[in-house]
Amino acid sequence: MSRPPPSSRLLGDASDEQAAERVFDSAAELFGVLATALRLRILNAICTEERSVGDIMAAVESTQPNVSQHLKVLYQAGIVAKRRVGNQVYYRVQSEKAVQLCRTVCTQIAIELDDPDSVSQSQRLARRI
Repeated sequence: MSRPPPSSRLLGDASDEQAAERVFDSAAELFGVLATALRLRILNAICTEERSVGDIMAAVESTQPNVSQHLKVLYQAGIVAKRRVGNQVYYRVQSEKAVQLCRTVCTQIAIELDDPDSVSQSQRLARRI
């Protein structure tokens, strides 16, 4: 049984099934990295300026091991960059496009939650409650 071809609506006129699968796999990997609220809060904390791990911990109200674990995932994905100064590690955004994606989605969801009637049920990103 063969799989149906990927949706051309997502990829325009992509006719190469393998290329489309690589796109979907890469997108799923990125969404997986961004799929935790704490990672989104971390990105929000550093989206305008570089911050130390301690500053990030305070901003997101989490523990050092937890924040460090999530920063490691973001770093390995190439979304954040880091530099060490003595015993301190500072993180900054490396992928502006990933942050812009997060900002766009979170802004839309905030609009929907603030004014549920502003967007029809079929057009919402937020959970349909």
